[in-house]
This record gives sequence, structure tokens and C-alpha cells, in this order.
Amino acid sequence: MTHFFETMFFSPKWYHYPIMVLLLPLSFFYGAVMWLRRKWVRPKKYTIPIVSVGNLIVGGSGKTPFVIALASRYSNVFVISRGYGRESKGLIEVSTKGKILTEVRESGDEAMLMAISLPHASVIVSENREDAIDLALEKGAKLIVLDDGFNRVEIQKYEILLEPKEIENYYPFPSGPFREFFFTRKYADMIIQEGKAYVRKVEIDQATQRMVLVTAISNPKRLDRYLPAEVVDKVYYEDHAYFNEEVLKEILKAQEATSILCTSKDRVKMQNFKLPISEMKLELEIKNEIFTQVDAYIKGHRNEK
Repeated sequence: MTHFFETMFFSPKWYHYPIMVLLLPLSFFYGAVMWLRRKWVRPKKYTIPIVSVGNLIVGGSGKTPFVIALASRYSNVFVISRGYGRESKGLIEVSTKGKILTEVRESGDEAMLMAISLPHASVIVSENREDAIDLALEKGAKLIVLDDGFNRVEIQKYEILLEPKEIENYYPFPSGPFREFFFTRKYADMIIQEGKAYVRKVEIDQATQRMVLVTAISNPKRLDRYLPAEVVDKVYYEDHAYFNEEVLKEILKAQEATSILCTSKDRVKMQNFKLPISEMKLELEIKNEIFTQVDAYIKGHRNEK
């Protein structure tokens, strides 16, 4: 079922269209509610600059590596995320200036990856982003990077909206992958498209001769373009799912594989596994003008204060 809807969202086939049409009333209702929410809610202004990195569609568009690239440029920066896929609730400090304070099941995979990748930043997860912002302010934050914050309309912030290179289905959920109507992109301060403002750069660390791809990300077929010929099989889990070491051992044995190949987001959930693991390391090459515009916003906010 998950595969059916992921395909309908990202690469719809002819047999998806009757389902999409059937769900359209729900899609337009959902989109209308989200749009009215933007109109009714008055955003709260904070004393420090807040930069949001988000997208309009469900699934990956490079938010996590973009947040890492952005936050790594500043000092006294706090990254705030919802903590998708975590087995905890409420507000949790994942790291303080690079010191890891919790486990991946408590933080979620994306938040843990950001914490590990940002040795000079602090990471907080919370369903209530305002509570997390208040805590960051108490701890002396000078800048907040809000992960996946485009639809957090209750917070005044600088909006960076990431868009994939190609979009085949423009409908709101559940007919399509959009969290809001496509036209709400006009509320972003900066819209940057993959392939124009940033490109993905993938390297495989510890590659072996026979690798099995094991991943728990949304729309995993987007990895296909980066896979080497040494990948002998692919195993897909639901987005943010956790892995069982014994099951992975059986996968290796069944395929006579020499290593598990996974993304960096998956790797943080295999930290203590005694298995041969190859990692797809993703970085974004981002045009300098993007950072220049963010710097200008931060400087202007501080001068305004």
C-alpha cells in the first residue's frame, strides 16, 4: 500500500488517476483548510533571526543536508525539528554544541544525523516548535534554523522553500504529495530548485563487491541514479523505520552480499550493529548567492533589533 501511494505521488501511472480523482474532494478540502490557516493565524515575532528550511511536498527534497550545510556556517545556532519517526514525545535536547545527549530512537533519524554532523551546533526536537524556540533562547541561541518549518505559520521567520527537479503530481494530499496548494509557494522568501540552486553530490564510503541497498526513506527510487553496479538487491522499509540487526544478517546471507548499503539517515540507526556497512554520503553543492541572501536577512534582523 505504501508503495502504491508513493508511486501515485511521485510517478503516477494511468491506473492511479481514478484514485486521484476519487480523492480530489478530500484534497481540495485539506488544501483549503491549510490556506485558511495561513490567513487566520498571526505569526509570533522573536528577538533572534529564525531561518526555516522546508518544502511543499511530502518526502525528501534535501532538507536535512541543506539544514546541515546552512547551520554549519554560524555559531550559537540551534536546529529545531519535529523529530519525525522518533519513539518519544515532547521536547528533547538531542545535542548541545555537538555533545550527543540522547539515542536515535528518542531523537529520530534526521535529528540525530544533524546532531552528529554539526559539532558546533545544538539540536532540539519538539512537536511544539514554540517551546523549543523558548528553550533555545534561554540557552543563548543567536540563530535558529527551523527544520521543515514552512507550514509552521504561527512563527515569523525567513522562509527557504526547496523544490525537487521534477514534479509530476501537483495535487494536495491525499490525491498528491502536496501539503498545501502549490500557489502557497508565493509565501516563501526564497524558492530554490534542485539542479539550479543546488545539486546533490553522492559518494559511497566503504564500498564492497556485492552490496544490498537497505533503506527507510520516502520515495526510495530516487536513489537509483546514484547506485553502482555492485548493488545486487534492494530492500525498502517504510520511512523512518528502525532496523533489526539479525534481519539484516539474514539479508546479507540470502544474497551472498559483502555489505549493507544505506543512506546516512539510515546509518545512524545502525551505529552499534556488527555488520559490514557501506554508506551513501550525500552533500549539497549550494550556490553562494543563497547563503549571501540568508546572511543579509540575519544581519538585517539584528540591525532592526
